[in-house]
Amino acid sequence: MKRKPDNGFPGRDAIVAFIRANPGKLGTREIAREFGLKNADRVELKRILRELADDGTIAKRGRKIHEPAALPPTVLADITGRDSDGELIATPAEWDSDENGTAPKIRIETPRRPKPGTTAGVGDRALLRVEVTDEQDGTPYRGRVIKVIDHGRTRILGIFRRNPDGGGRLIPVDKKQAGRELNIAKADSGGAEDGDLISVDLIRTRGYGLASARVKERLGSIASEKAISLIAINTHDIPQVFSTSALREAEDAKPATLQGREDWRDVPLVTIDPPDAKDHDDAVHAEVDHDPNNKGGFIVHVAIADVAFYVRPGSALDRDALQRGNSVYFPDRVVPMLPERISNDLCSLVPGEPRGALAVRMVIGADGRKRSHTFHRVLMRSAAKLHYAQAQAAIDGRPDDTTGPILDPILKPLWSAYELVKLARNERDPLDLDLPERKILLKADGTVDRVIVPQRLDAHRLIEEFMILANVAAAEMLEKKALPLIYRVHDEPSQEKVHNLQEFLKTLDLPFTKQGALRPTQFNRVLAQVAGEDYEPLVNEVVLRSQAQAEYSAENYGHFGLNLRRYAHFTSPIRRYADLIVHRALIRALGLGEGALPTDETVETLAEIAAQISVTERRAMKAERETTDRLIAHFLADKVGASFQGRISGVTRSGLFVKLDDTGADGLIPIRTIGSEYFNYDETRHALIGTRSGTKYRLGDVVDVRLVEAAPIAGALRFELLSDGQAIPRGRKHDSVRAERRAAGFGKGPKGSGKKAHKERKSRKKDRKPAQQKSGKSKRGKSWK
Repeated sequence: MKRKPDNGFPGRDAIVAFIRANPGKLGTREIAREFGLKNADRVELKRILRELADDGTIAKRGRKIHEPAALPPTVLADITGRDSDGELIATPAEWDSDENGTAPKIRIETPRRPKPGTTAGVGDRALLRVEVTDEQDGTPYRGRVIKVIDHGRTRILGIFRRNPDGGGRLIPVDKKQAGRELNIAKADSGGAEDGDLISVDLIRTRGYGLASARVKERLGSIASEKAISLIAINTHDIPQVFSTSALREAEDAKPATLQGREDWRDVPLVTIDPPDAKDHDDAVHAEVDHDPNNKGGFIVHVAIADVAFYVRPGSALDRDALQRGNSVYFPDRVVPMLPERISNDLCSLVPGEPRGALAVRMVIGADGRKRSHTFHRVLMRSAAKLHYAQAQAAIDGRPDDTTGPILDPILKPLWSAYELVKLARNERDPLDLDLPERKILLKADGTVDRVIVPQRLDAHRLIEEFMILANVAAAEMLEKKALPLIYRVHDEPSQEKVHNLQEFLKTLDLPFTKQGALRPTQFNRVLAQVAGEDYEPLVNEVVLRSQAQAEYSAENYGHFGLNLRRYAHFTSPIRRYADLIVHRALIRALGLGEGALPTDETVETLAEIAAQISVTERRAMKAERETTDRLIAHFLADKVGASFQGRISGVTRSGLFVKLDDTGADGLIPIRTIGSEYFNYDETRHALIGTRSGTKYRLGDVVDVRLVEAAPIAGALRFELLSDGQAIPRGRKHDSVRAERRAAGFGKGPKGSGKKAHKERKSRKKDRKPAQQKSGKSKRGKSWK
């Protein structure tokens, strides 16, 4: 039964309540039907929905409307402006608008007597404590400033290209601004040289010709492609210079001694890392457990560099490390969380040198399960530095001069213990996605040599499983001691994402039944069904996209992907601040000496740190990804016109994204260049479908493309599609064609041939046009949207 609108039209509260009660299931039509609205009322309804979306009260994905994703109690936010009453308005610093719609707005309440460091202004980035408000004024959250993280800087980054007259042009580094150059007069160039990375202020943005800009800051030269990561470092404001006081503390630090530590120098721990690793902060050892109550069991030791001994709470090193949050890894350089004196020297577990470590001794039963664990502060000495392929080759019967002498006493017990641990892992059944990672290998001059997919070895899995065991042990110990800690958490997929996945799998005749609580096993069954099939990469990609994003939190809600109830990062304090917090908490909980977590650190203060380092982690991931895109775009710049094979890696209303097989490069095929008919976006099928022929291009399809344009500075590529889509098989009945087209969203207008039906069909057609056109201005244009 339809609800009758009050005074002829429903209020905002009623519309929002209906959307919240039906997440992810509604479009404009369903809302109009619920409130008994006529066609003439739809213009007003769309206006209201647009206002609700603009202020973040609701979100829109495709044609579906739902409540936006909720914010955590503590969030890092950018202050974007003021409302009509002069109060500050902020939005989350990290927000996936494609997934969750428009970012919600947060009204900042300013206390009469603000604490030092909490006075913020427009353009600042601040850590906020937020809560939901019931006010229907376009700001669904209110918050207060805990700490100002960074005072705002509004700038445009780009590469300076000099003109003969001494002036020049700015080539933007932002992929979304590719092709939108700015003019810089000689008087405004600030002495910039050709190839400099610069930041500018806009002078004129309207009128004829290029907009003008003035150089604000010279950030360094990228004349060498080896320095291309400089773009990402400055674009994302990643700190790369340590404070003088932090460097002084690092240089004054002395090596750890046996004082206050257990002597483990005779335990033959070894490090196993990538061949190009510069720091070695974890070492492993295993031996048979001779306890008669644990027949067939092993004892596994994991020792982690004792970073907390050198980086004390509140020190300059600590402040710099928290600001960074983590190390950032580029193909040509590393921006470390800690100075090299700490990360590459005092805390690097190099062979033969005594090093301080925080170690865990774990007793593993014959069934592979961890029976018990203890933590120790030790002085250790690594017996060998190995890389993955080297250790694997020794186990496979090809030892070298380094691995030969340690094969029987050290390596074989490690692999035997791993075989047991695998039993428990398989029983736990964590999410098992097959997503190979590519690695860029550079030449001496910093240009791309080739892109490889490193082989996944048992040596990788061994280290991974031992580190997971150590991380679980750390979380369990701190919970037992009732100390606050920062968890590594991973929420289960949302109901909406699971529903979308189910609908997609139906198109492949793959069942996905949700019975009881959601578990990784349910996803693994689907992945096992498609193993070896042509669409295996497609299903792996869609399952990945259905998952939530892992983050740091002071509150535990488990790790869905690993299928663990409690999990904390403990094994890499050199490059992750979260691990340093866990080390300090263990030192405090077990009374292990200096460098303990301060007693005034509470769940609330750790929640603030967790929110901050979750953002720095996502910042690092984005910077690393963009640098890879730019390097590969440079590599392909002289191959315009060449043909490649790849897979469709993304489907949007703007077109198809294709990932090339040989390099992993991603590029766009604008929708306006595909075929000679109109293509509609089918969100459920992750496909573009021709309205006339039913020709389909779907996520995961193998296609041939031609490289049309490369923009190395922006890291953008544009392709032309050479392959035909999936055509409708011969012999299919006309009504089958119509059924598939209707399932994709075509022909769903009102039945009949009256004026009302004609009017709505015309309205639907009009609504679809912008999505088709917004991918670019013309076939010759340079838009990369």
